[in-house]
Amino acid sequence: MITVDQALAQIFDLLTPLPSETVPLRQAAGRVLADPVRALRDQPPFAASAMDGYALRDDEVRPGARFRVIGESAAGRACDLAIGPGEAMRIFTGAAVPEGANRVVIQEDVSRDGDMITLRDTLDSAAYIRAAGTDFARGDEWFPRRGLGPSDLVLMAAMNCATPRATRKPIVALIATGDELVMPGETPRDDQIVASNTFGLAAMVEREGGIARILPIARDTESALRTAFAMAAGADLIVTIGGASVGDHDLVGKVAGDLGMKRAFYKIAMRPGKPLMAGRLDGVPMIGLPGNPVSSMVCGHVFLRPALRALLGLGKAPAPRLHAPLATPLTANGTREHYMRATLRDGQLHAAERQDSALTGALANADALILRPVDDPARSVGESVTYLPL
Repeated sequence: MITVDQALAQIFDLLTPLPSETVPLRQAAGRVLADPVRALRDQPPFAASAMDGYALRDDEVRPGARFRVIGESAAGRACDLAIGPGEAMRIFTGAAVPEGANRVVIQEDVSRDGDMITLRDTLDSAAYIRAAGTDFARGDEWFPRRGLGPSDLVLMAAMNCATPRATRKPIVALIATGDELVMPGETPRDDQIVASNTFGLAAMVEREGGIARILPIARDTESALRTAFAMAAGADLIVTIGGASVGDHDLVGKVAGDLGMKRAFYKIAMRPGKPLMAGRLDGVPMIGLPGNPVSSMVCGHVFLRPALRALLGLGKAPAPRLHAPLATPLTANGTREHYMRATLRDGQLHAAERQDSALTGALANADALILRPVDDPARSVGESVTYLPL
């Protein structure tokens, strides 16, 4: 067996970032930029009023001063008149500040009579003007290394970027294997179970920015597995679920090997998830996950999510690890790295009482995986431990 870090490093060796493509801004949410976005203009492109009020010359502003209003400046309808001595212009938020003005007095500090205004004694010292380019300047670059969110699209639109270049979404073919499996909604026999891992892994793939292709269940025959692998053509990553152990009916490794897969490793020193393999099949990276539901999902968090980030050009690094104190004591760990389901409440980690790898309910209730290193000693309440957020 190899360690988790060794297995992840060998998986990374199988992966190359995908090429980029141009996408409409409307479809860019969740995508990963392949190139920096460059601003095509200043923002704001002109000195703009931050409030509704009157544009004036700052050296004339004092309580009781009177000015003649010569025009109006509204957003999208700027007035081309310049401000002279004793003159003011009605101005609205976002409108261009007229030439000659360098201060906006808010409307609450002004009384108006016809085309004349008088400044009240409630004046403050703020100018209420946003200088041109205070948000960003023409040519400024922006290159976040993550999936794009709503606020990112606001910025890109303001930069006048309509068609950014993003890394192509990785297509992941998911192949569940086993005679015991039926799809959700079907009526299983007493000796069958409902295939669940595939749907959790598909959601994981899509949350990380990929496209999940759920293929039909492959039965425990060599011909069925060959057909499943053929159906995975065109995928950027093949993920099998189950059949990766050494039982008489665990045929994934054998069939993949017969088809020319160059296997990088088999078996890792972790729990849950010992039976795991990886390799390359017809040039396509392949990860063979265990069939046990919890083992499969834990391995998905530890190996599949970092693999997807690598394909998206986000670097080759393990899943983020954080630290928090324990709310429950832990016994000493053994010779395999252990990922324990837990919940984070009030800043403390509560390990689930039962860690059986078949308990999907415990996994659904968890929002963290406590990482126990090999031979980690017993831990007391209040001790800080490492965890993976889910």
